[in-house]
Amino acid sequence: MKRPRFALLSALLALGCGDNKSHPPSYADYQGAEPTPLACVPNLDGRIDASEAQPAIGTRISYLVSPAGAERPVDVAGIDLGDGRLRWDFATDFADDQAAQVIPTGIQGKWYQASFPPDAFVTPFDAAGSVENVVRHDEKGLTLLGVASREEAPAEGKTLLVYDPPVELLRFPIEAGGSFVSAGSITNGTLRGLPYAGKDTYEVTADGVGEAVLPSLTFTQAHRVRTKVTVAPAVGASTSRRQVSLFFECFAEVVRATSKADESELDFATAAELRRIGF
Repeated sequence: MKRPRFALLSALLALGCGDNKSHPPSYADYQGAEPTPLACVPNLDGRIDASEAQPAIGTRISYLVSPAGAERPVDVAGIDLGDGRLRWDFATDFADDQAAQVIPTGIQGKWYQASFPPDAFVTPFDAAGSVENVVRHDEKGLTLLGVASREEAPAEGKTLLVYDPPVELLRFPIEAGGSFVSAGSITNGTLRGLPYAGKDTYEVTADGVGEAVLPSLTFTQAHRVRTKVTVAPAVGASTSRRQVSLFFECFAEVVRATSKADESELDFATAAELRRIGF
C-alpha cells in the first residue's frame, strides 16, 4: 500500500520545525577611537604663559583683514563691565574685508636663513606676505630678530634688516600690569634694495582683560597688549605707530588694530589696518 503524500509532507514540515541549532553571533559594543589630546587647553587663570602661546608651525590660521588703504572705526578702549573686566566689540561684518591665510614656518630653506639662528621661525609682516618677520619664541618671551623680503630679488628690491640686539615683542607671562621698553638697532641693512640703518623702539604694555567679540568667535578672557613702535632711520624723520592686540590662551593674537602714522591718542578711534581671526 502506498504511503499518502501528505505523510511525506508532514515529515518534511516536522523536520523544518525542529529546534533551531544556529545562533546569531554576539557582537561587542562599539568603542570609538580615543580623542586626540589637544596640544593646548585654555585654563583661564588670568595670564598667558609661554606654553599657551606656542608658535603653530605649519598650521594655517585664517584672518579677516581690512583692504590696503581702507580705514576702520575701532573701539580699543572697550566697555567697562566692572570688577576690572572689559568688553571689546569687533563683531562688525565689513563687506570689503579680505581673507588672509597665515602659516608660520621654520626658517630652513629661506634665502636669508644664514643671517639668523636655526631655531627662528617666520610669520608674515604684512597681510600680503611679501615681507616676513623672523621671530624666536622661548620661555621668557617672543623676540623679533629681523625682517626680510619673502623673495631674494622682488621687483621692489630685497629687504634684509637684522636687529642688534633683537627686539622684545612680548614677555611671558602676559598679564595685566606688565610693561617694558625694548630697542634694536639696524646697521648695514637693506630696505627695498637701498642701504638702511636705524633704530626701532618698542613700548609694550599689557593693561586690560575681558571679553572679545569677533564676527565668528567670542573669547571670554582676552588680554589687551598695547605697542607703540617708533622708527628712527639714520636718514629721514622718525615716525611712530600704535598697535592694540588682543591675545587669548592657546590662540595667541586674535585681534590687531594698527593706528595711522604718528597717532597721538592712546585709545585711537580709527585703524589703518584691522585684522581679526576668523573666516
